[in-house]
Amino acid sequence: MAPSAASSAASSAVAVPGAPCWVSLLTVDRTAAQDFYGAVMGWTFRHGRLGEDFTVAIHDGKPVAGIGNVARRMGVAVSWTAYFAVEDADAVAARIRERGATVAVGPLAVGPGRAALAADPAGAVFGFWEGETLREWRVGREGAPAWLELRTRNAFDAAIFYGEVFEWATGRPDRCEVRYEDDAVMVRSGGHTVACLRGGGVEAAPDPRVRPRWHVYFRVDDVEKAVEAAISAGGTVAAEPGDSAVGREATIRDPEGGLFTVTTGADGFA
Repeated sequence: MAPSAASSAASSAVAVPGAPCWVSLLTVDRTAAQDFYGAVMGWTFRHGRLGEDFTVAIHDGKPVAGIGNVARRMGVAVSWTAYFAVEDADAVAARIRERGATVAVGPLAVGPGRAALAADPAGAVFGFWEGETLREWRVGREGAPAWLELRTRNAFDAAIFYGEVFEWATGRPDRCEVRYEDDAVMVRSGGHTVACLRGGGVEAAPDPRVRPRWHVYFRVDDVEKAVEAAISAGGTVAAEPGDSAVGREATIRDPEGGLFTVTTGADGFA
């Protein structure tokens, strides 16, 4: 689901190329997904500009994420998907293919812009968007996900791929910067960390239960209550509540298989 679908009044034609600009749940049952995330996250929902298959999750009056009833039609797994802003979707699609990765869908005209879905060489799915973006939406900021992390086999190889595709670390003031910290790659935009690339051994993903993927963290006030609500609403717990370097967190799988983490922290990264 494209970022501009939330509200034309809150959009801007200016975005940092290569920076995350939206997250969307690709699901097979939008109504069931709304019921689940409404119970767990306290979100409300409204239709955007992309038709009946798409809704926008709202928290405290701010757009948080999209939900699209399109996973079965597009032939993709139910998942949370990160989108990155680009200036030219065709050029980005070409760079992806040149590096042996896959453009699975698009670029397609969607509302006032163009969107595409791709998979990196390790198989992690991501999207990119050419067009208007939400002015106030940024990872770590209120109303957006708390954290966005690529879990992959080799963070260094992934950084080279995404850096070339999205023109990170080119030294241009209008592009994202990259820093290596604590065996992870941190992506920064405008002085804020907006994504992390984290890998394990070359031959295995960091968690054998999780295939390489872009993983989304959402902030909650109480992790245990969110987990209880998820179980009551038909979800399952993939990682029990525990303390991390940034706060308490737990990983949840929604009834259709969408995986995400709830956390009380992540402020320090943004």
